[in-house]
Amino acid sequence: MPACVPTHTADPNRPERAHPPHSPPPGPPPDRPRRPRVAGADVSAAIAVFLIALPLSLGIALATGAPLQAGLVAAAVGGVVAGRIGGCPLQVSGPAAGLTVVTADLIQQYGWRTTCAITVLAGLAQIGLGCLRVARGALAVSPAIVHGMLAGIGITIAVAQVHIVLGGTPQSSVPDNLRALPSQLANVDPAAVAVSVLTLTLLLLWPKLPGRAGQLLRMVPAALVAVAGATVTAAAAGLVLAEVDLPSWRSHALAGLPEGPVLGLVAAVLTTTLVCSVQSLLGAVAVDKLVSRRPGPSHVPRSDLDRELLGQGTANIASGCLGGLPVAGVAVRSSANVRAGAVSRNSTMLHGVLVVLAALLMVPVLEFIPLASLAALVMAVGIQMVSLHHIRTVTRHREALVYAATAVAVVFAGVLEGVALGIAVAVGVALHRLTHTRITHEVKEGVHHVHVRGQLTFLAVPRLSRALHLVPQGATGVVALDGSFMDHAAYEALQDWQNTHTARGGSVEITGRRPGTGVRIAEPAALTSPPMTDGTGEAGVPSGAGCRCRPWTAWRNHQCEPPLFAPDDARSGHGTRDSGATGDTSEAGGGQGGHDGRSARPGPGNGPPGTKTGAGTGSVSNTDSVPGAVSGPASPAGSVSSAGAPEASRTGADLVRGLSAFQRSTAPLVRGELARLAREGQRPAQLFLTCADSRLVTSMITSSGPGDLFVVRNVGNLVPPPGEESGDDSVAAALEYAVEVLAVRSITVCGHSGCGAMQALLDPRPGGTPGARTPLERWLRHGLPSLRRVRDGGGPGVRLAGRAPADTAEQLCLANVVQQLEHLRAHESVARALKDGLLTLHGLYFHVGEAQAYLLTEATGERVFDRVRAEDLVL
Repeated sequence: MPACVPTHTADPNRPERAHPPHSPPPGPPPDRPRRPRVAGADVSAAIAVFLIALPLSLGIALATGAPLQAGLVAAAVGGVVAGRIGGCPLQVSGPAAGLTVVTADLIQQYGWRTTCAITVLAGLAQIGLGCLRVARGALAVSPAIVHGMLAGIGITIAVAQVHIVLGGTPQSSVPDNLRALPSQLANVDPAAVAVSVLTLTLLLLWPKLPGRAGQLLRMVPAALVAVAGATVTAAAAGLVLAEVDLPSWRSHALAGLPEGPVLGLVAAVLTTTLVCSVQSLLGAVAVDKLVSRRPGPSHVPRSDLDRELLGQGTANIASGCLGGLPVAGVAVRSSANVRAGAVSRNSTMLHGVLVVLAALLMVPVLEFIPLASLAALVMAVGIQMVSLHHIRTVTRHREALVYAATAVAVVFAGVLEGVALGIAVAVGVALHRLTHTRITHEVKEGVHHVHVRGQLTFLAVPRLSRALHLVPQGATGVVALDGSFMDHAAYEALQDWQNTHTARGGSVEITGRRPGTGVRIAEPAALTSPPMTDGTGEAGVPSGAGCRCRPWTAWRNHQCEPPLFAPDDARSGHGTRDSGATGDTSEAGGGQGGHDGRSARPGPGNGPPGTKTGAGTGSVSNTDSVPGAVSGPASPAGSVSSAGAPEASRTGADLVRGLSAFQRSTAPLVRGELARLAREGQRPAQLFLTCADSRLVTSMITSSGPGDLFVVRNVGNLVPPPGEESGDDSVAAALEYAVEVLAVRSITVCGHSGCGAMQALLDPRPGGTPGARTPLERWLRHGLPSLRRVRDGGGPGVRLAGRAPADTAEQLCLANVVQQLEHLRAHESVARALKDGLLTLHGLYFHVGEAQAYLLTEATGERVFDRVRAEDLVL
């Protein structure tokens, strides 16, 4: 089988996509009209959502005091209009429990026709917000405020519906309902209570039916079963109860001109817009999470939140004009839609069509439903809005005060007032956290520990200074920063104390949650005596201490721009290297060849072949960073560098610093994952065979971590054919272990630019004696077939997509990858796994200078290394 990626990437000259990668493909040609198609999964999901939406829509309309038809209108419009225009394909919109309190207050103050007009104006406001593309800004509201708002609304709904459950009539506010509850309990209607208890019992027990039969029965929504069961029982028992009254559609009230004080109407529109928008946007985000957790591949695009606002606004305009309730995304129906297997917006729209049919054809049946049953259903929904999971979450994040303040204010003052109070409390809590910093000092085994908990600002500098000056002169101090922010005043105070303390013979270690925050860490005396420079221009300061590089740039030879607050001498010296630091090194066959195919030749600043020059593998010449030093070639191993420290000693210090940085910063973050891998053993999916070149960081270019790759590295990424190992079976043993024991699913051979082994094949060392071959020369003979492939032109051609190889060395690097893949297929374990379809082979070429990976593909009889593009991620 060819060692390449799937065939759709084979043509290097194929045109780019004409449409964005996450948008639907272009439509059919004009001469072939598109036929509407509805998937079976969408049909079944639409029926399931319709069965849930029908009783809930009537119940929410009952709770708001609106005409019952208004709930059906909102459900139909939310399904058809919001489903068609909205940006979240699987979110189901309609009358939402979160809008019950707002709508009930509007009807109480302004009447039904003005409430419909407010709904229309709120829809216009949503469209304006969608055009301004501010949807993401709504997600900046603290989740504690949102959950507190929903909890307050849920409490209000539940308290109001208790009166209907008991056979009475709810009051206009929570305090009034609570004051009227004792008298209502003294005048209970037994029939209403019995129907309500039956509804709640069915609602709670239906999802818990055991056995296989229960699994089939649970496919019918519990809400429908509860209302239908209560209705049938009430009719069979002949109970006299208040029932649903659906007036004729001819008398249905539509929107009218808004009447009332302007400020009150503006506040009403803002409140409706806020609640509708926030609930819909949070619902869209939740639907995306539900879709991503479904098993199997998902072709449902992620939500476009600005488009979702446009869809919700259009639906509210239509619902208000037709005399319906305000529309928003509904969590219960949306989650049911996703779990039922919906794959497109057709399920949402079809559910709206079913609601329209029910409103027109099922009026006689709907009028048998007892109002007490609907009230019990809505009361259960209100109770569920007070989520224990949300309470535990906000408590864990120390935002219980925000949650409680919002919920209480919504219950006793209103939604808009509650949200405003919640925002004010959240800002207050944030300011308190920013200004409230705990600083402690304690002595353990002679070491003085200063622990800073919280944000370190100028307000905490006096207390920080007092704690730091408790560390005696010449003692060892450890400063632990347990926060995510430090302002300039605090940084200066900490740095000045650090410099003074170390100058008087003490030692300081500064630790924190995040490595590389810019605070200099003075090394212990054992590492800083005699003084040395290591690429920062400052004695005793690790190279990563003053830089803001990515986590993978903590190695010794990287260059980066230091932070703006670093001293001038640090910026001038950080990452400075001599002429050899660009990677122009040459180790005969050692995988550290010239930069991008150009080998280092003897000359100024370069040593003879076979010696390291500059910082190619970790030896840094710091003459440029030491004032008065004379620049020159890199010192040989064991000699004294310009800073006065032996090279071997400096390398050992580098190792100790690296280990110390790992134990201090990285180990705490990965300890749990590595402990799991230690318990479960390694189960890598890939064998990655690459060169030993130090510039090739496999975890970086593959974005992999512990347990992901089984890596084999050698000089030249060579795979000796079977029977030619000559006493070195390490590669064959690794192949057998990876394929037979670890059962890897793919093997990748990765070559790279500037490979010293390939350069050694092209330019063999003169004067070599056949009878005295070195181990390196014996190893490189496995690359001779690659060299013959290039010189003889045998086999299909190998090239880079878009350009010709830079030189013969790069051509050999490409051909070597293809040749080693052929050697792989000759191994028995690999050939057997390929035959059984259990293994795939891949070729990869990494251009070091470009930081660009090229995947091997096949096109028109030749092999092509093509760039890795965004669309390759779907493979």
